[in-house]
Amino acid sequence: MYKIISKQVLNPTVTSLEIEAPLVARKAEPGQFIILRVDDLGERIPLTIAGADPDRGAVRIIFQVVGATTQKLNAKEPGDSIVDFVGPLGTATELDGIENVCVVGGGVGCAIAMPVASKLHKMGANVTSIIGFRNKDLVILEDEFKEISDDLHIMTDDGSYGEHGNVTMPLKEMLESGKKFDRIIAIGPVIMMKFTVETARPFGVPITVSMNPIMIDGTGMCGGCRLTLIRDGERITKFACVDGPDFNGYEVDFDEAMSRGRMYSAFEREAFNEACNIMKQADGK
Repeated sequence: MYKIISKQVLNPTVTSLEIEAPLVARKAEPGQFIILRVDDLGERIPLTIAGADPDRGAVRIIFQVVGATTQKLNAKEPGDSIVDFVGPLGTATELDGIENVCVVGGGVGCAIAMPVASKLHKMGANVTSIIGFRNKDLVILEDEFKEISDDLHIMTDDGSYGEHGNVTMPLKEMLESGKKFDRIIAIGPVIMMKFTVETARPFGVPITVSMNPIMIDGTGMCGGCRLTLIRDGERITKFACVDGPDFNGYEVDFDEAMSRGRMYSAFEREAFNEACNIMKQADGK
């Protein structure tokens, strides 16, 4: 069993938990993920590691409440436990040799982008961060990004906070003005990463994207996390859990990835509603 050390509600749909997992904390690197189960009958879900403190044996995860499992996880409080917490899995983000970087995060993807930007900052890189949200109420990790960014742009779709617009707008302005980056690292909704890649393409800046498709076993054996890359006209199958989750953004077939990501939306919503009803009954409501 893995004890929950702390809990923080970041916005109405996003929660941060610290889990007591010393072995995972000792090995975790930015870009890697864990797979957890809330209880013995629960499904396995992957969540990216948002931070690790080896001295305290603590691993931070940040998740959006979108399905039955995240609803159950969100109901947990400090002192409660979950049954499984396996990791670190996946390949850590490659950061060597980067001196000037633009980190682009969208929504809850900022929880993945933040530890990457933080490590680059500690390594002495000049970090430009662009983080985007639908509106002011959904902004997360602003203070953390301020501490680790030499230049920070906060974007909201409705203009209720920061700058009005999406994350590609300041990126395009910087690239058109001659701003040079060794690499762009984009993490967020697939559609956001697709358009970030298209924004960067005319300028030829290397771009890394973090793909988090459906995952089940985390070892590449189930094939659920398969991803298609297009390289020199050839279609290549990779598995995000072992070959990624980071990939060359110019090679990813984003349209296929979005299509596969929508396959279980109706099932997830049904399971979410069922979990909510069960929890309300348990509370006597």
